[in-house]
Amino acid sequence: ARNLHSAARRPKTVAIGPRDMSRIDLHLHTTHSDGSQTPAEVVTLAHEAGVSALAITDHDITTGLPEAMATGQTLGIEIIPGIEISSRHGESELHVLGYFLKWEDAQLNERLTALRESRHRRNPKIVALLQAAGIDITYDEVRAVAGSDSVGRPHIARVLMDKKVVTSAKEAFDRFLAEGKPAYVPRDLPSPADAIRWIREAGGLAVLAHPTWVKTVEGTLTDLARQLKEQGLDGVEVHYSTHTPRQTREYLSLAKQLGLLVTGGSDFHGLTKPDIEVGTGKGSLHVPDHLLPKLKDAVAAL
Repeated sequence: ARNLHSAARRPKTVAIGPRDMSRIDLHLHTTHSDGSQTPAEVVTLAHEAGVSALAITDHDITTGLPEAMATGQTLGIEIIPGIEISSRHGESELHVLGYFLKWEDAQLNERLTALRESRHRRNPKIVALLQAAGIDITYDEVRAVAGSDSVGRPHIARVLMDKKVVTSAKEAFDRFLAEGKPAYVPRDLPSPADAIRWIREAGGLAVLAHPTWVKTVEGTLTDLARQLKEQGLDGVEVHYSTHTPRQTREYLSLAKQLGLLVTGGSDFHGLTKPDIEVGTGKGSLHVPDHLLPKLKDAVAAL
């Protein structure tokens, strides 16, 4: 399944200028979760885009890191061990990124295993709802497409795309898989405080992912970020592929106001987000490399 999906996406030619050579990308997914490119392919794409350092942040799994690190060593790209953990905030999800993790930590991996098992309990229920709607799909097909132990809705979307039920992952979510749609099933998730604690206890920095996605239960995003900081949050993802210039300024101001670290990344997935490229997002993303030393200083001080 990996070779099939890898072949479906070839790297674009990227014109690299002097400024581009200083970019980093701290939010990337591979075939070990819901991306369509192997870790080696993601690192190679990063090299071609002029990325000097990157973080592999697969959902609830760290098994892609050895391959990424080996390729990074060959190509001269620094690989930061990362993770993306989904948490439950009110009736919606809030994602927390972890950086510089002790990724082989036994307690962390026990917790991640439990999260992946919650996906395996949820996914067959989603498939059953799709079957009830007359769609020919099985969970075995979904797991085959995933090719790893981290299986999620994007893999179900990919099967729906392969079967021509939908033309894109966005259509799959809009018609079937998103909250409030016919095949939506809620998932057992930790609280944001727990996700932050898991990352910190594994020696990592905890960062609020794509704040534009966050749905506040009450109060403002600033109120929520302040509460999360009290629970151990270290930073906020200011630079992101779909953030507008106004949102980027707003989140930068938020980080400065609360004394949070600034990070950024493309959230590259490959086939399920075909308009997002490694390093450059939708074309204008630039995460400056001067952010990296501050992150390293912060993790050294933990």
